[in-house]
Amino acid sequence: MMIPTDQLTRRSALKSVGASCAASMLIPSTLLGSTPMSKSKPIFRISLAQWSLHKLLFANEMTTLDFAKEARLMDFDAIEYVNSFFKDKADDDAYLKQLNTQASDHNITQLLIMCDGEGNLGDPDPKARTQAVENHHKWVRAAKKLGCHSIRVNAASSGSYEEQQKLAADGLRKLSEFAQPHNINVIVENHGGYSSNGKWLAKVMQLVDHPNCGTLPDFGNFCMDWSKADDPDAWYDRYQGVSELMPYAKAVSAKSYDFDDDGHETKTDYHRMLKIVQDAGYTGWVGVEYEGSNHSPREGCTLTKALLEHVRQELSS
Repeated sequence: MMIPTDQLTRRSALKSVGASCAASMLIPSTLLGSTPMSKSKPIFRISLAQWSLHKLLFANEMTTLDFAKEARLMDFDAIEYVNSFFKDKADDDAYLKQLNTQASDHNITQLLIMCDGEGNLGDPDPKARTQAVENHHKWVRAAKKLGCHSIRVNAASSGSYEEQQKLAADGLRKLSEFAQPHNINVIVENHGGYSSNGKWLAKVMQLVDHPNCGTLPDFGNFCMDWSKADDPDAWYDRYQGVSELMPYAKAVSAKSYDFDDDGHETKTDYHRMLKIVQDAGYTGWVGVEYEGSNHSPREGCTLTKALLEHVRQELSS
């Protein structure tokens, strides 16, 4: 998830939900009908990351208060928030109560809040690093009030490879210690820079050495320098990276961009990737995070969900 600086300022009415229904018509026949409901617990469950709908949110076609309803219309059972879409509401108990009401009304589980724009937890300046930690406190409290299990943060820093590891670990440890009494996890996504190096981030987790700190492996965010995204050398191997991060995973992000005629994601082999997730013993939620442009946000979410269900059935056989 790459966060623009735009901020939502007003609420507008939801457009017709017909688009989400029409999205099911785009699912290739190879995926339709292949995922009967299992009476046993699924090997993983499927949630929806709010960033998948960022185009609708920035266009004021929906707001965060509509998110639970949108997720239910697409047959998701759980959601993952992004703080950018309700940046000034972390301490607004009335607003958080509205989110809880919406989630309850639509039988939706609220899982986590993805937090950006609150400072670098690995800032070399001790005062700035402390401020960044404190800036995240309100999101820990908000996550607790929403019944979430985690906040997702970034491990941004500067300096040498080893220096950044130590600095990021320091900030993450302090934030995790604050979050522990709230029963909230602090989880780190591979999100650019050294954090998109699986080996680097795995070592950070070892240095933090705290039960409330973990990772959120993202299938697609393994570019270490987005200014060189077209250079293969700027990318860390996504399968290796997820393998290295899964031992610490408390959530997983299924990034998608586009699909072939058979409904398979064109950048990531979902079967291979989810086998890595399964082999790590992970049985939690896998969040749909669609970032493509060839389908509408609702269509992309529906296609990604169908693919996850298809692969889940294959891995369960």
